Parts: sequence; C-alpha cells; structure tokens
Amino acid sequence: MVGDSVDSPISERIDATGLKCPEPVMMLHAAMRRTAPGSAIVLLATDPSTERDVANFCRFLGHDLVSTEHTEDRFSYTIRKAL
Repeated sequence: MVGDSVDSPISERIDATGLKCPEPVMMLHAAMRRTAPGSAIVLLATDPSTERDVANFCRFLGHDLVSTEHTEDRFSYTIRKAL
C-alpha cells in the first residue's frame, strides 16, 4: 500500500485490462479531468508498465497514489485527485 487510506469516495472505476501503454494512463488522465478534487479513482490494468507509469503520472501532476495491489495478472491502483 502506498500513501494514505482512501477517505474519499470512489468516483470512478476504470477497467484498462488488456490495454497496453499508453492507453491505461490516458484513460486515467481523462477520468481525472472529469473528477472533482479530492475524489478517488480505481484503475485496473494488466500492463506491467503501469507500475511505473501510474506512479510517475501521480508524482508529475500532484495526485496521491493511495494504494497499489498486484495479483498474478492484474494491477489495481487507487488514486486521489489533487485538491
């Protein structure tokens, strides 16, 4: 787990399973534009490059990477939009 616990409502869930870079991060970026500050988004992905890409996306834009989970073939990220 990265960052704080999720105390914001999950405003959107993005299923990017089966998609390759850069699609998952592009979908995340579009969702961030639609979401209110402080809201949380869950991103599901299968592309291993999302581990690096989502962390860099959050760091660059100031969003909080609240949690990262990895199972055998899927990654799950919870991101809270910057205030």
